[in-house]
Amino acid sequence: MLHLFDANVLITASNMYYPLDAIPEFWEWIAHQAFSGRIKLPVEMLDEVLAGSRREDPLLAWMTAHKEILRLNEEVDPALVNKVVTEGYAPDLTDSELIEIGQDPFLIAYALAAPEERCVVTVETSSPSKLRQNRKIPDVCHHFMVQCKDPFQTYRSLKFSTAWKSA
Repeated sequence: MLHLFDANVLITASNMYYPLDAIPEFWEWIAHQAFSGRIKLPVEMLDEVLAGSRREDPLLAWMTAHKEILRLNEEVDPALVNKVVTEGYAPDLTDSELIEIGQDPFLIAYALAAPEERCVVTVETSSPSKLRQNRKIPDVCHHFMVQCKDPFQTYRSLKFSTAWKSA
């Protein structure tokens, strides 16, 4: 199973749960999983992290050093992106609504390209009452029957442990 990470997964991990300087084992594990092909970030998600980071941000330095193994090396199918936008959000979104959605349709489109083999990973939580540009990734994934997990479900399924090297 290929786990496609939303940008917010690594940002949140770095800022809240697994600071790079405090839990380096987590970041070594992420790099190992990416190298092994189990975790990837579509270029749109990778660019979102790299563009949004502060100067002298440890995550920015780590992402820059590991971007080649983290990057999903394929191009998105524009027809799938359009399908995600029009059917998953709304067919008549305004330009400002599209800006608010950001890169999320790309992430879902990559997973939709092979839904049996791919899973979206995001910190967003389901909120089925949200409409249009306010829809959450898990709800749009559910609409398309694309697997979606939160980061901790993913870490458990991939057996993360701070002693992962000795396991």
